[in-house]
Amino acid sequence: MRAVFQRALGLAWVIPALALVGVFVYLPLVQNFGFSALEWDIYSGEQEFVGLKNYTKLLDDPIFWTSFGNNLLYAVISIVFQVFGALLLAALIESISSDRWRRNLRAIYFLPSAISLTVAGLLFYFIYEPNLGPLNHALKAVGLGEFTQAWLGQESTAMSAIIAMSQWQGFGYSTLLFAVAIQRIPSEIYGAAALDGTGPIRRFFHVTLPLVREMTGLMMMVTISGAFQVFNEVMVMTSGGPNNSTQVLGTWLYRSGFVRNNFGYAAAIATVLFVITLGIALAQMWVTRRRRVEW
Repeated sequence: MRAVFQRALGLAWVIPALALVGVFVYLPLVQNFGFSALEWDIYSGEQEFVGLKNYTKLLDDPIFWTSFGNNLLYAVISIVFQVFGALLLAALIESISSDRWRRNLRAIYFLPSAISLTVAGLLFYFIYEPNLGPLNHALKAVGLGEFTQAWLGQESTAMSAIIAMSQWQGFGYSTLLFAVAIQRIPSEIYGAAALDGTGPIRRFFHVTLPLVREMTGLMMMVTISGAFQVFNEVMVMTSGGPNNSTQVLGTWLYRSGFVRNNFGYAAAIATVLFVITLGIALAQMWVTRRRRVEW
């Protein structure tokens, strides 16, 4: 009887949390699926059921595919820098024998991550400014004036400029997580590898890399998921321009719903985003569970 009472008491504590999650997470998801089947004018209130028309419209929308491609490019570059680059930097810093230097370097590389994306976007908007920005002035100062350009005003460079800013802002956080993972590796393993005559490069590939593979897998999934949820930096720096060349799924969703007043189409884009991030989350759970079983 007491066990039943304790179970009921525990359930009583869980029910309010489940209710909140249901109302603010799962109910909006279900409603979004319903909205994606409508042609909906939010200002007049007119609604028309169109079934899968919004999804077929997505397939013929060149801006949607440009947005998807930009998210994919963002994900690939983020994996290179915020996963493998961050792992390499963390390994280099943690290999320094001086504890003082390690602490100072950690503070230096983590500093950009303490800046919000919106502030970082505004900062780099000024840096990229073609007439007053320090980037073009620096290129002229070192004799590379032929490379000066309107970085955010050209289709060929705008997306790359935004991605460069985001990598600078997020690189330190990824590096810090890898540094923590490396610190958890027992020092005896490195000592045994050194006694066997293993050099620093071989120690990285044969000791560090295998022992942080769970963190590596987790960071890859988190990085890819985050790449498909990009919004702030694009809105602050270009708002999707020039000529929609820097649109991502998040900004195209916003523009479709709140600027073009096509909320059914925006809901269809949101559904695609949900499916992508859900697939990434399920893949992360599967990979994590499989690795734990192997260990």
